Amino acid sequence: MKFILELAAKNLLRYKRRTIITSIAIAMGLMMYIFVDSLLMGANLESMRNLKWYETASLRVHKESYWEERMFLPLESSIENPEAVLDLLAKEGITATERTVFAADMILYQEDFGEDGNMTVQVTAINPETDFSVYRFKDTLLEGRFLQKGEMDGVVLGSWFAEDIGAKVGYWVTFVTRGQGGFYEAFDMRIVGIVNCPNPNVNRTLVMMDKDAADLYLAMEGAVTSIDILLPEKGDLASVSKMLQADLSVIDPQLRVFTWEDLAHDYLALLEAKQGGTGLILFLVFIIAAVGVSNTMLMAMFERMREIGMMRALGMKDRDILFSFLFEAGGIGLVGSLVGILLGVL
Repeated sequence: MKFILELAAKNLLRYKRRTIITSIAIAMGLMMYIFVDSLLMGANLESMRNLKWYETASLRVHKESYWEERMFLPLESSIENPEAVLDLLAKEGITATERTVFAADMILYQEDFGEDGNMTVQVTAINPETDFSVYRFKDTLLEGRFLQKGEMDGVVLGSWFAEDIGAKVGYWVTFVTRGQGGFYEAFDMRIVGIVNCPNPNVNRTLVMMDKDAADLYLAMEGAVTSIDILLPEKGDLASVSKMLQADLSVIDPQLRVFTWEDLAHDYLALLEAKQGGTGLILFLVFIIAAVGVSNTMLMAMFERMREIGMMRALGMKDRDILFSFLFEAGGIGLVGSLVGILLGVL
């Protein structure tokens, strides 16, 4: 076996040009795969962070009936006693904030926007004193200012949304919505700030107001639609969720804890499909490498027919000749792989 390995090594050095060209082809393919895979993985990790930092938080508490009808944003299925939940979380040392989300028609006026119009929006009512401890909007202000606690007539918009409708700080809009109980309510709000964050969906759709104002206009009587929870980046979502679920069931059996993965199910399905595409790219890289090496070895065999015959005449078995070519092919693959990994890491 030692002789066969030495023979394969000598053949690699004897046919330097062929060895180098094939190794470079393998190295370039592997380098491109590592580069693309790293780029996609980094983009995916950043997307997941942005999702948690600006949309879902780490965990979210809803009523079970709200979750079943979440696409309709039902105010009737709100959490009636959020203070008890927040106190429980505070005792556990967990950062949390309450939010109320509802749908409304936003009416635009010609005086500010150049023409009258209206559109359906999703409004998020926040507690300005605690929301920034869970979500990272603090450093995203583009124009104006953030909401203030108890502000009854101020809204903050996402930058892309504001640009689409031509909104500026100081413009007035009217919201028409249905409060808890089904009654219709209309209220005028002034745009006090515009934010621009790394999450494109938030920039495209964000309409944010103070929770106290929403509580008054929608007759929520202190109820909220969700309580959003922040955990450390490496926190164990499953164990914390299970622990909180047991504690919250004592407060209200209808309360349920959902992880950001539950909230972003569609996104994760898309991410899984993208990872399948990455696996296909890896498979193609391996196919190209295999074809390159096999072509090289076929050329080597045809070029060395006399040499092979001479080795057989000297008593070398067919199995040993086969192993010599296999080791030669493995050497080319090893050199190309090592160079490709080195280039990919750099």
